[in-house]
Amino acid sequence: MISQFFVLSQRGDNIVFRDYRGEVQKGSAEIFFRKVKFWEDGGLLEAPPVFNVDGVNYFHVKVVGLLFVATTRVNTSPSFVLELLQRIARVIKDYLGILNEDSLRKNFVLVYELLDEVIDFGYVQTTSTELLKSYVFNEPLVIDAARLPPLGPAAIFTQGTKRMPGIAVTKSVVATEPGGRKREEIFVDIIEKISITFSSSGYILTSEIDGTIQMKSYLSGNPEIRLALNDDLSIGRSQGSAFAGYRSSSGSGTVILDDCNFHESVRLDSFDIDRTLSLVPPDGEFPVMNYRLTQEFSPPFRINALIEEAGSLKAEVILKVSAEFPSSVTANTIKVQMPLPKCTSRVSFELEPGAVGQTTDFKEANKRLEWSLRKIVGGSEHTLHAKLTFSQESHVNITKESGPVSMTFTIPMHNVSRLQVKYLQIAKKSATHEPYRWVRYVTQANSYVARI
Repeated sequence: MISQFFVLSQRGDNIVFRDYRGEVQKGSAEIFFRKVKFWEDGGLLEAPPVFNVDGVNYFHVKVVGLLFVATTRVNTSPSFVLELLQRIARVIKDYLGILNEDSLRKNFVLVYELLDEVIDFGYVQTTSTELLKSYVFNEPLVIDAARLPPLGPAAIFTQGTKRMPGIAVTKSVVATEPGGRKREEIFVDIIEKISITFSSSGYILTSEIDGTIQMKSYLSGNPEIRLALNDDLSIGRSQGSAFAGYRSSSGSGTVILDDCNFHESVRLDSFDIDRTLSLVPPDGEFPVMNYRLTQEFSPPFRINALIEEAGSLKAEVILKVSAEFPSSVTANTIKVQMPLPKCTSRVSFELEPGAVGQTTDFKEANKRLEWSLRKIVGGSEHTLHAKLTFSQESHVNITKESGPVSMTFTIPMHNVSRLQVKYLQIAKKSATHEPYRWVRYVTQANSYVARI
């Protein structure tokens, strides 16, 4: 049960506000924003997703720069409320097509209608886009996506030829297109988030892939979809696994998932035979399958870091990033960060000759080095030299005070686990035209760390 729900902009402006029970004071949005903006508690750099102020529990998630917030005075499950906020954001995006401050303001009547159907007197009724279509009748005012700056991973698919058009992620599930005809198409995303820890000598200490197969359907008539995965896919690392029944007949395969779960609409009748998933997709975006993999895999990047003293008040840092994926693939929005010794007062950077699209910065407040690269082509290497100046002589080992090096990146059209969609079959096709099928892959860093 929640008392209030509201959405704030990055400036703290109240875009959407709904008070369901009248138990929390009206100024809660201002109290929340000031607390988050000037967070000073527990040594954290930013506010945690759940905290309490004067007996009021505040829950929040950040979605494309917007703060989705719920408040309550009762002791409710944090994971439940955080999941609810994510689902509300997903439902609003399904209806509006684009989720940003402008679209929320122009469609506030539709947004409030959705909120009144999703939550009644603080209690959740439904978060299903498909069910809400029976009760919500307002049409969204569609925002022109061509005039918007690219936001988040969705923007990477607008680059290059034969990639998914940018409009794919900005279409409403209810709005009709110009001319009154609905474009028949379906989108499938295989998104993998990688967690890796490298030792100081470059060996992999821990590695894990958290993956999901997302689907969004714009097919009329709700036809049945058949989604075929790798024939040699195995699930469960031992016969005693809970998923041993889904193991391939050979007992091993080139792709071995530790575990997985499926959406409630997925039927597994033939999954054990030919690794095919059958389903009738509901409206909106939904995860067809979530999976986890911890077997050895080739990391997309190798990070080498070295720090050594160059005098009593000086030291030098060398960072090298090597891309170990095919040259036909390009990684975007790469950022490398490295904590430096606390006595560091100044840093001068030296990029490699001919470096383009690279920026460096020294965050003096938290003594952190930042190196950003716009893109990295597969098979290439990039090196950064940084010269540190200390304010006082350090009496401890500077290697122990430095690091670890962390890295974030996005690699479109690349798949580390080798899980593939072999084909996407639509049972009932249109008599006049062939539906469009879009399948895309993206790999992102979750926790990509190298020790020094």
